Amino acid sequence: MPSRRSMLGRLAVAAGIGVAGCTTGAPPGLPLDANPHSVPSRQFAQNDRLRRDADGNELQARHRRILLLDLKRDPSGEAAETVERALRSLEAAYDWAPDGLFHALAWGSKYFDDNDALGRVPIEHPEVLTRTDDEDLQRFDAMLVLESDVESHLPAAESALFGSRDDLNGEPVEHTLEGVFRRRDRRTGFLGEGLPAEHVDVEGLEADAPMFSGFFSGREGSQASEDRVAIEDGPLAGGTTAHLSHITFDLPNWFSFDEESRIGKMFSPDFTGEDVADLGTDVPFADAVREHARDHGSVGHHEKVARVRRDGEPLMLRRDFNTVDHGRTGVHFLSYQRKLAHFRRTRKSMNGWYLRDDHPDITDRENNGILNFISTQSRANFVVPPREKRAFPLTIT
Repeated sequence: MPSRRSMLGRLAVAAGIGVAGCTTGAPPGLPLDANPHSVPSRQFAQNDRLRRDADGNELQARHRRILLLDLKRDPSGEAAETVERALRSLEAAYDWAPDGLFHALAWGSKYFDDNDALGRVPIEHPEVLTRTDDEDLQRFDAMLVLESDVESHLPAAESALFGSRDDLNGEPVEHTLEGVFRRRDRRTGFLGEGLPAEHVDVEGLEADAPMFSGFFSGREGSQASEDRVAIEDGPLAGGTTAHLSHITFDLPNWFSFDEESRIGKMFSPDFTGEDVADLGTDVPFADAVREHARDHGSVGHHEKVARVRRDGEPLMLRRDFNTVDHGRTGVHFLSYQRKLAHFRRTRKSMNGWYLRDDHPDITDRENNGILNFISTQSRANFVVPPREKRAFPLTIT
């Protein structure tokens, strides 16, 4: 029997579909409904496919791999078709589901700047956002995000995209990214109950902890909706922006504090273990950060970032995950937001600089949420176009 990929190719030829005849603005003009599996126009859309916990919170994919890419060739219709067909190989091989593969191709500030399009998108080159970290401000052409509950799907997908295998999950691989991109860096990691303790042995980290901090951070009420982070208008409407930071986390120092102290630093000084156990889909706060600073000489991480909301809803959709890349415990902080200004506002609220005058014990790091335990190593900014414009956005029409 013919494979789904070969059938897709014959459908395209039969319909006269190609770059030269593209009228939709999607460079090679392959319609979305030609995919053998159902895939959304929003590359970041997955919430309606995720598993949920007993409280109704989405449980994100447990394994992650991010490829940071530089271009090997200039934008062209031929290159765009190669990219689109290579990504269709992933969609032919796996369902858009946690036990299949989620993926998104984002384009970096370097790509838009090199093509005189940086002023047409809601991102800028990354900038320093802390006063205590030596941040590497990175610029990439593109970023490919791969997510799955099945860890082996991630290296298999990367190998297929860069020419190391002829088939993927039983489907032939006929197009790759090898001639278009070079891989400059790879970020790997995990998220979910039990996975942190499988990777590190630190006294105090419980066996079923979902993150290195020991706390679950993906509660629905602390996450922006996919509608909230979508770009509303313009040439990339339906897309979003992405920020990627690599943050190291000093676990021995973190777990040198008792549980009550860690709860106060993560949430707020008036939170207790019972409060955390009773949390459902939200982390409620009464905007008492300044009061806590004056009364306790300490503030919590969550209560600072909770101040940056619009109509009661957060501005960022976090897809961050734990990592032990380069032998260092940390977090690859991946966030989606409508515009990068929303990320900067949230990070500046997290910095807590506005609290230092409220109590002498609060500094840029000390008694300031979790800042004394983390350090930002690098930053990079991207745009995630809608699927139909994911191959060389704004340069190929």
